[in-house]
Amino acid sequence: MVLFTLRKVAVLIGTMLGLAALTFIITNVAPGDPARLVAGPDATNDMVETIRREYGLDRPLIEQFLIYMGDLLTGDLGRSIVSTRSVMEELARYVPATLELVLVAMTLGILIGVPFGMLSAVYKDRFIDQVTRILSISGVALPAFWFGILLQLFFAVRLELLPVSGRLPLTALAPEPITHLLLVDTLLRGDFETFREALSHIILPAIVLSFPCLASILRVNRAEMIEVLQSDYIVAARAHGIDSRRIVMLYALKNALLPTIAMIGLRFGWMLGSTVLVETVFDWPGIGLYAVSSALASDFKPVVGVTLVIGFLFMITNMLVDLAYAWIDPRLRSAR
Repeated sequence: MVLFTLRKVAVLIGTMLGLAALTFIITNVAPGDPARLVAGPDATNDMVETIRREYGLDRPLIEQFLIYMGDLLTGDLGRSIVSTRSVMEELARYVPATLELVLVAMTLGILIGVPFGMLSAVYKDRFIDQVTRILSISGVALPAFWFGILLQLFFAVRLELLPVSGRLPLTALAPEPITHLLLVDTLLRGDFETFREALSHIILPAIVLSFPCLASILRVNRAEMIEVLQSDYIVAARAHGIDSRRIVMLYALKNALLPTIAMIGLRFGWMLGSTVLVETVFDWPGIGLYAVSSALASDFKPVVGVTLVIGFLFMITNMLVDLAYAWIDPRLRSAR
């Protein structure tokens, strides 16, 4: 298992270096002049050249790349051209909000998708199966921005039960950070009123973000459960009089979870990238909203930083999925 883990870490490092090189190439072939953007429309050529020298944009491309890779190895993602603040500091403020949203959405997807997929397989072609099919199709088909606006209009505007946007009310003060995850920090600090406010703000964006994930997990788990329940060892277990709940929960579900775990890993990475739409609709202060505002301003350093963070988290998730695979099925350790 140790050698298997080391191989996966080596692949992670190589893939991350490739992603860093690719982002550098893309940002340098993109149209626009960042130095002129910072200098403003009324700047003279001398002012633009001064800014270009300050940010190292006047150096040869290969030299810029070597400096860029060296800075990445030391954790330096550069400075935002628009705000002039460190990109790493800004990401440290935005990433926890996105992570919290994705984790809550993923938890909803798993807690609803796995049990409903299992029930749909056990009661195939019955009422609950028909309901879950509609749910899974809707989750894949509904556009996130449209679904988010509908929820805002119904729950926030019409029923006035939940807030429209933001992470906390403007008058509320966030507790002193411990984990930088607001829901966790409010519980650790014993600030249950702020926890209730934070929970009410995250419900709608988490539902919108989790809906496609829930649908995919449900469909995969249902298909795998149907296949496993028809296996010979399940038929033999039933013939020996073993309790049906034990067969489903202990024998069938464990084998059906392997493809489901893979889907969870893929969906986690997808959700990190798809937060752009959800965070824009709900004005959620995460890396999605940060990336959109930076891209509109042609501020390439934050865009590169967001891309690298999402790519790194996605790769970490895939590695953890592979390790979970190997832990559940030891045969995979020698196969990979």
